[in-house]
Amino acid sequence: MEQSPQRSGGALATGIAVTAVLAVLALALALVGLVADDEGGGAASAAPQTVEVSLIDGEGGLSVEPASIEVPPGTQLTVVVTNDGTMPHDLKLDGTVGTAMLDPGASETVDLGSIEASTSAWCTVPGHRDGGMEMQIVVTGDGGGGSDAGGGDVATGAQIDFAAEASEGFEPRDPTAPVADDVAVHEITLTIEELELEVAPGVTQKSWTFGGTVPGPTLRGKVGDVFDITLVNPAESEVSHSIDFHASKVAWDDEMRSIAPGEQLVYRFEATAAGIFMYHCGTAPVLHHIGNGMFGGVIIDPPALPAVDREYVLVQSEIYTGEQGEVADLGKMIEDDWDAVVFNGYANQYKFAPIRVEVGERVRVWVLDTGPSENSSFHIVGTIFDTVFKEGAYRLQPGPTLGGAQALDLQPAQGGFVEFTLDEAGLYPIVTHKFSNVGKGALGLFQAGEVPDREADGRVTPIGG
Repeated sequence: MEQSPQRSGGALATGIAVTAVLAVLALALALVGLVADDEGGGAASAAPQTVEVSLIDGEGGLSVEPASIEVPPGTQLTVVVTNDGTMPHDLKLDGTVGTAMLDPGASETVDLGSIEASTSAWCTVPGHRDGGMEMQIVVTGDGGGGSDAGGGDVATGAQIDFAAEASEGFEPRDPTAPVADDVAVHEITLTIEELELEVAPGVTQKSWTFGGTVPGPTLRGKVGDVFDITLVNPAESEVSHSIDFHASKVAWDDEMRSIAPGEQLVYRFEATAAGIFMYHCGTAPVLHHIGNGMFGGVIIDPPALPAVDREYVLVQSEIYTGEQGEVADLGKMIEDDWDAVVFNGYANQYKFAPIRVEVGERVRVWVLDTGPSENSSFHIVGTIFDTVFKEGAYRLQPGPTLGGAQALDLQPAQGGFVEFTLDEAGLYPIVTHKFSNVGKGALGLFQAGEVPDREADGRVTPIGG
């Protein structure tokens, strides 16, 4: 049936009108989209940015300047990174994309790509991020906020079971003090070793060490002796290291300077004062290097030091566990959140292997608190100290006052010695009288004379038995 002209024209008019409306609507939607993109700072509107970045280390610690930058979403970000520090550093976005390891004074320009959400870039040298070498990259309008301000992922670390028995094959560190000799010049090489060590039954950490042990070897001399220490940082090391002898009087920026992997230095000093002095790595962050194992002691004998029957060295320190087999947790160190307090680098080791002496023998114990942060109230249950030497001076000696001491109180980087006898056969606990730490690994035993076999408690053969 043929359509009437009037009806046909109306349909045409209606179609044109609908088409026009749809066109206007599409235009409106497009305009709204453009406005939304503009207001949201879409990728198409973000201009590329180039930022100059400085990596810094020194007395003030580790840092990146600027510590934070803001960019619109979608910014193509380029960084010009200069190492203005004293040791190698890098800078990597999310720890993955960025510069090579830069020597001091070196620079590199790196395209970090399009930045869509808040994030951060940091130095990947172990401990440097937690020490402050991180740059926040904040995307404007992004509610995410990037990485946590503390610098580093939250980690609980390896868990220590203080009720556990000694691991199979456990060998305690011999606490016997080195014998004093008549050598006037001590030529010693200390080689830095970064290796995995057991610090408690079943718990290992990647420790930084002087000579492969924690603590490092105990050195000994007398007032007037000269120490020629060659410090070697092997090429296979991951980070720079240094050494600081508290027994020395030398310029900080000379012998104590950091050396990169593959380098070495000679640290020469004359011993001018008596005592037991700490030595440690002084490379930033110092807290991390000490807390990860880089410490030891130097005994400088007081004049006319009398002979004793037995002489030992006990170094107190803290353990801040990282994940199993990894470096210690700097974040815990900053918060004084230690997992264990130990003597000579291993939790409860002299509970497993008591230190054997005989009844009535005169015993001297040199004690050094290397921290890095906790104090010590050194105490031996069942005896009284008749001699106390602390920080270069006698505080107590046998005499008409018949005085006795129950503890040697030490702050981090302090040391001294005590002398005593054990008057009956049996076991004598070694503790810090800050008893919250005794259950965290600060427990050992002296064994005087013969005692019944106690292997059921997890002990092994006494040291010196």
